[in-house]
Amino acid sequence: MDSTTTVPGAQAVARAAALLRVVTRAGADGVSVTDAARATGLTRPTAHRLLTALRHEGLVDLDESAASWRPGPELYLMGTVAAARYDVTGVARDIVRSLAVRTEESAFLSVRRGDETVCLLEEEGSFPIRSRVLSEGVRFPLGVASAGLAILSFLPDHDVDAYFERHPDLPRAWGAAHRQDRLRARMAETVERGYAVNPGLIVEGSYGMGAAVFTRDGHPQWALSLTGVDFRFAPERRAELGRILLAHAHQLTTRIAGHRAGGN
Repeated sequence: MDSTTTVPGAQAVARAAALLRVVTRAGADGVSVTDAARATGLTRPTAHRLLTALRHEGLVDLDESAASWRPGPELYLMGTVAAARYDVTGVARDIVRSLAVRTEESAFLSVRRGDETVCLLEEEGSFPIRSRVLSEGVRFPLGVASAGLAILSFLPDHDVDAYFERHPDLPRAWGAAHRQDRLRARMAETVERGYAVNPGLIVEGSYGMGAAVFTRDGHPQWALSLTGVDFRFAPERRAELGRILLAHAHQLTTRIAGHRAGGN
């Protein structure tokens, strides 16, 4: 049974959390109440009422001149506290930088947050032409973009099944390439070779590759990824990039396990 229908107040909390995700996904650009309502499936009056309550608590802010809602100061304060437990950017930064230097492509670290990935770190490569699909703070559903595909591919079967049940709208939102059957085929390929590829499925001409990074218990919680223009990812070079990517992902997995085992 759905806990949002059995726990008092759970539905309001779930709606407020959904709005917070939409606002934080929009970042500094902000989001209108109409777009926030559409993204969460709420009516406009309900979205406005909840956003106003969140603003009162400092969790969101309203730019009245632009009529856009943006992350509030309390989110920053909460995030700094949570980072002490969940943030791995300190132990990952030099690995992300090394990945960018070795490949000359832009390198990223993303983390799983529920049914999405969130980009935590970005390091630009030296090649002058870059893809602008990913940057710090950008979110994608699991299975969309190479980082999310890498994580989804290594989740337990029952988690994967539940994910697809929750998100039947992926093809409508992201295109036919994200139908369940086609995603599952790419997931199988990802498991076989160890890393995921995204051949321009989000932005034409932009290529991505991603490798999962695991917890001590073997759960895919993060991903390293590379993005660039497609002509830089010819098959022969892609194989070499894959080897470099997997080596860095393994290094980060080992480092995180040691870091967490040390009590940090």
